[in-house]
Amino acid sequence: MVNTQMLDHVLSQAVVAQHVPGVVATAATAQGIIYEGAFGTRELGRDTPMTPDTVVWIASMTKAITVAAAMQLVERGALRLDTPAAEVVPALAQVQVLAGFDASGTPQLRPPKRAITLKHLLTHTAGFGYEMFHAEVVRYQSATGTPGVRSCELAALTMPLLFDPGERWEYGINIDWVGRIVEAVSGQRLGDYMQQHLFSPLGMHSTSFKLSPSQRARLASMHTRGPDDTLAVLPFEIPQEPQFEMGGGGLYSTAPDYLCFTQMLLHRGTFNGNQVLQSETVDLMMQNHIGELSCVGLQTVDPALSHDANFFPDMPQKWGLSFLINTAPTPQGRSPGSLAWAGLANTFFWIDLTKRLTGVFVTQLLPFFDPEAIALFRAYESAVYQAL
Repeated sequence: MVNTQMLDHVLSQAVVAQHVPGVVATAATAQGIIYEGAFGTRELGRDTPMTPDTVVWIASMTKAITVAAAMQLVERGALRLDTPAAEVVPALAQVQVLAGFDASGTPQLRPPKRAITLKHLLTHTAGFGYEMFHAEVVRYQSATGTPGVRSCELAALTMPLLFDPGERWEYGINIDWVGRIVEAVSGQRLGDYMQQHLFSPLGMHSTSFKLSPSQRARLASMHTRGPDDTLAVLPFEIPQEPQFEMGGGGLYSTAPDYLCFTQMLLHRGTFNGNQVLQSETVDLMMQNHIGELSCVGLQTVDPALSHDANFFPDMPQKWGLSFLINTAPTPQGRSPGSLAWAGLANTFFWIDLTKRLTGVFVTQLLPFFDPEAIALFRAYESAVYQAL
């Protein structure tokens, strides 16, 4: 029997203190769901309570789902991890490396030393970056008029590399390209492919790129924390008629829906009576795929979108397909070799394969790695382990 009172207390007290506007959190073991809680409001100033079925933008928690879609195609022999990705999406053959800027501010480009593979993209070692973490990306966009990735305009994907493929780990638009690869191979729009091969089989009925009327009626508003620490509503929405569906960060979902996805991984490919990945594929996804390289902390250049972020600064961190892997036990109780990642609006998940435990925590708050939100997520995770 799981003591859920402590979990309720941790989350409810944080809402009362206005550390977050509202939160939904859920957790499961191999035996099934052990906790589900919702506290606070969907929008500050309105009397609409957060509920388990509240819809949120999960941002980069989209990535793991896109990678699962790609790995289904690897299983079928339609994709290979080490084949040049340009063989599937020819536009990748045009990508060059940003070598710097001349005296007039014009970008200087050179050919990469090697071809980008699907594995480079899946592991964030291809060389792509994000504008919120790299001043040179912002400078290139400004010099060339290239839109940011959240515009969902195809021109946003024409960014150069920051280094040659395979030379280091750097978080960026890699998984947006993976989404384009899934579309090219499957012949389907990314969301349609996911609906058929992941969402429907797993019972994820409130997950999509485009909001349905039902989802919109349950949607939580975005909030921002001001310099004086007060929360305010922030108008925000991912383009609903995008040129490309953003495999790196475009999905809307619910905490219970996402828990279906993480439970599938906990059960090595099978959930809701359906097998969507082979167990060997899940094992492969859970391994360190960057070798001696390590994941580095994210240094912000846009404080409105993100704080500096480093989940485990005191240990080497590795990357699977496509998860952060902690290499030592965490203070919260997470086992070494666990999988995790997050979304820009302070949404988080983890999968502890050793202790057979997974959890999802969502709020809607910018900037990312908000000190109050990350402290609450860690307190929640600790309480889940203690409750067991």
